[in-house]
Amino acid sequence: MRFTTARLCGGKAVMAISADILDIDLAHAAEVIEKEGCTIKERDEMLLVFEWNGMEVTLYPQGKVMYLPQTDRAQCIADATRLLEKVR
Repeated sequence: MRFTTARLCGGKAVMAISADILDIDLAHAAEVIEKEGCTIKERDEMLLVFEWNGMEVTLYPQGKVMYLPQTDRAQCIADATRLLEKVR
């Protein structure tokens, strides 16, 4: 997968933005994420927020993934790639 990244929240978060057009089924993604043992904090048709490895992760249907707190862009892309491969 190819990504661009953006720093958010005063540099305390990084968002991986897929260069490919994706349409993630967030209901399916929530099932996969819960089976991994993560706690879902918020879920609707526009986003899915969950706790993972001490971070708050927000997944969007377009394939955007935001990690808070996170400052390492390379790690953000690696984590987003693994996540999207699981939930697609």
